[in-house]
Amino acid sequence: MRYPPRSSPHSLSAIAVVAVLAAAVALAAATAFAPAAAARQADVGGPAIQTDPGAFGATASISAWADEADALIEAALADSAAWERLAYLTDTFGPRFSGSKNLERAIDWILEEMKADGLENVRAEPVMVPRWVRGREELMLLEPHERRLDILGLGGSIGTGPGGLVGDVLVVGSFDELAERADEARGKIVLWNVPFTSYGSTVVYRSQGAIRAAEAGAVASLVRSVTPSSMYTPHTGNSAYDENVPRIPHAAITMEDAMMMQRMQDRGQTIRIRLQMEDYWLPDAESANVVGELVGTEFPDEVVVLGGHIDSWDVGTGAMDDAGGCVAAWEALRLMKDLGLRPRRTVRVVMWTNEENGMRGGNAYRDAHRDELHNHILAMESDAGVFKPQGFGFTGSDAAFDIISQIGKLLDPIESGTIRRGGGGADIGPIMDEGVPGMGLNVDGTRYFWYHHTKADYVDKLDPHHVGLSVATMAVMAFVVADLPQRLPR
Repeated sequence: MRYPPRSSPHSLSAIAVVAVLAAAVALAAATAFAPAAAARQADVGGPAIQTDPGAFGATASISAWADEADALIEAALADSAAWERLAYLTDTFGPRFSGSKNLERAIDWILEEMKADGLENVRAEPVMVPRWVRGREELMLLEPHERRLDILGLGGSIGTGPGGLVGDVLVVGSFDELAERADEARGKIVLWNVPFTSYGSTVVYRSQGAIRAAEAGAVASLVRSVTPSSMYTPHTGNSAYDENVPRIPHAAITMEDAMMMQRMQDRGQTIRIRLQMEDYWLPDAESANVVGELVGTEFPDEVVVLGGHIDSWDVGTGAMDDAGGCVAAWEALRLMKDLGLRPRRTVRVVMWTNEENGMRGGNAYRDAHRDELHNHILAMESDAGVFKPQGFGFTGSDAAFDIISQIGKLLDPIESGTIRRGGGGADIGPIMDEGVPGMGLNVDGTRYFWYHHTKADYVDKLDPHHVGLSVATMAVMAFVVADLPQRLPR
């Protein structure tokens, strides 16, 4: 099904920008930007860079790409086309969990749309993905009063068996506290009531909670949802087992219920629950990474990669995590194509599959392109929600960091040009480990973990203007890096 036509204001804006830029782009392509740089000496926030031999060329500064950057920004902000495409994708196909029909239908649609957009070398690169299925899940509080509590099983959890299990709850606030109270844990259901401090420091209780609880002899593990704010919303996510430790059911409950049980325990009350989870595994399923390109004019074998992950959890519609990152990268490439801005190197959009519960897509991409990674100039990922962008975190050489920082000045007008050391992403991690410089889009993440991995992850959480700013930020950075006269140094 073809995506509904974009609004005429966007089309007119794009046509107008193309007309204004046509002569400048032709001149730049013919002269490798040196005369263009001399003609555009109005600085964009810093002195001209003279390098030896210089990524920007012997006489060029970053201002050589000011017109192209402005054109991409203007086109990205001309309308809400990116948000509308994101809304159509997530509303139409819903949650896109690995192994699901929803994911495969979404991939098929994206491939058709990319071809209709005129992108090149559009393809699906096959990946086998794990298939965990969420069955019926129920948590009942039995004492000190009876009522149903909301729950989400954590990815990969085993089920409880058809009869479920009944047990008393032991609430602990850390791994150390469980170790101190290990004699109380045997035969009980451990609840990890750990307040959110940061994702990295708190998520370990979700990933390792079942292992630690089982080591202490617990029959099941519950975790307070990994979030700083809640309106009675449980958050799912992946978890792990250890082959040397018994596997026990593992699920998330709401902040509110975790704090309630803490209060009950502090009063000396018995907390008794019944847990039933019918979660199970099926054999691996066929899926794919989605790829589309704009082939470079001079160095087509050298590639700048940008994208996000197209799979989501099986709750919500995954608009924020991470269809937004996929669409932002896709739209960035489409705008380059529509504006006639074809860089020296190939720009490749990749929508990785199975980031959420297996990382098969990122690893498969590395394996499929291992012989080409020496020609991967930069890998860029957006997987933190396309909220208002602030810049990038970059991992690479000092020389490359200096160049990326100068390119960031082109984004200062939209306040998204700050470049910080250290950045990347889960899906580009495998190729970064092979030496490819990597960067992650930094955004205002104030509300990201409010909705992360919940039923509330819908497109309404994203502002159309902020989505457009994310498109512009990724487009400018990818285009300029791909168009540098010299490769980004490793």
